[in-house]
Amino acid sequence: MVIAALILFSAAIPVRGAEMNLPDIGTQANVTISLEDEYRLGSMVMRGLRDQGQILEDPEINEYLQNTGTRLATLAQLPGQKFQFFLVKDSQINAFALPGGFVGINAGLLLATRNESELAGVLAHEISHVTQRHIARSMAAQSRNSIVSTAAMVAAILIGAAGGGDAAMAGLAAAQSVALNNQMSFSRANETEADNVGINLLARAGFDPNGMWQFFEILQRQNGTVNEADIPAILRSHPVTVERIAETRSRAAKSSSKNIPDSMTYGLMRERMRVMMTPAGESPLQYYSQQIQDEKQMDMARLYGKALAQINSNDAVNAVKLLTDLQHRDSTIMQFHTALGQAQIANQDNQGAMSTLSRAHKLFPRNIPVTIRYAEALLHAGNPKLAHQVLLDLFNTVAPTPDQAKLIAMAANSAGDVAEAYYYMSEYHLMGGDLSLAMSQLQMALSVPELTPIQRARFESRLVEIQNAMPRKNRNLTNDSQDQNNGRTGGSARFN
Repeated sequence: MVIAALILFSAAIPVRGAEMNLPDIGTQANVTISLEDEYRLGSMVMRGLRDQGQILEDPEINEYLQNTGTRLATLAQLPGQKFQFFLVKDSQINAFALPGGFVGINAGLLLATRNESELAGVLAHEISHVTQRHIARSMAAQSRNSIVSTAAMVAAILIGAAGGGDAAMAGLAAAQSVALNNQMSFSRANETEADNVGINLLARAGFDPNGMWQFFEILQRQNGTVNEADIPAILRSHPVTVERIAETRSRAAKSSSKNIPDSMTYGLMRERMRVMMTPAGESPLQYYSQQIQDEKQMDMARLYGKALAQINSNDAVNAVKLLTDLQHRDSTIMQFHTALGQAQIANQDNQGAMSTLSRAHKLFPRNIPVTIRYAEALLHAGNPKLAHQVLLDLFNTVAPTPDQAKLIAMAANSAGDVAEAYYYMSEYHLMGGDLSLAMSQLQMALSVPELTPIQRARFESRLVEIQNAMPRKNRNLTNDSQDQNNGRTGGSARFN
């Protein structure tokens, strides 16, 4: 699912039109877009998904998905292409590739897989859509239709952002209809190519290439048991036929395949996802009590899931006991440490959480989930200064997500470093596409008294970068609004 993901998700996305630099798609004779423009299109959709709360931000699951996807993507042959793998908060079975290397996996798909190679098969297929440039190639093949549908989509989004009411809804419906018709005729050759390239990636990355066709069989069986209106989105964009399964199975047979055991992390993250996606009004403990009555018969992944369900069900006392036992059984599993810290916080044992996560921070230095959980524990315990320090050490090495940028801004603000809090909130708004608000936060950071020369140089440099990225016609308006903020000094940063 490639172009449909861009159009269908974008149709309902609120975009700040005045600040969005849309790529020049080109003329009918030149519709192939660059990698840079693909990234900008994909970033636009990602901002919309975040605004709608569709992206599931969980440090443990995000790290696992990124590591698994990167393991495959590093073997793909497309120099300069970066990948970002993310989870969509949706119980439906679906996966899609956006322009620019953004690959989304629905929570429901992770739960539907039976082993890690099946999940890797889906990721490999979507990665191959990106590396084979199917978006640009499809636009070139469809020529005028692609330009018309993309332009209609963008126009509808901008009308909606300007408060177009019924006119916006009509435009969105028209754009969606054109895009859907184009997607339904998406090249079967592209799907076959993504299958074949993906199988090669699976084998080279050490996964079982049979995982791809085996997951296709799951989809085919589900397709046969639902009404046409209820067919999963992944089947609408990735039609699964007997012939396609046979072709993929034959291709996998030619690769070096073997029975490859799942990683422990795969099982843990499936259980974590199961708990997180439990419908409102239901207790995740019901699943674990129905599956296995005796804890001694549960594997570690299910015990981990049960402990998370206990936290979710306000039974942190028993969760602490269970996770402490799991940690003693295998202290090399990072997720046991972070979950125990979370359980201790839920049990109002801030000192215990800090002790647990401090040890984990030493065992797994600069690990993202561990550092995030440790910082959260420090904030709960009233030590924002150290929380700021450990987060800064991490984010000097890896780029934060928007939620993580907001977390370090809160830590800096609580520690009394208001200028840094403004700076981090600027980065947060920048990731959300609001360049004007990002600039405003930087202006307030620069107005804070007693800035160090290094801080002032850093803030001013970032401000110039954002100004240069803004459309020229919007710069004067932004500067006028910033002038009104220049007199504001001190106080606390606002987290809006």
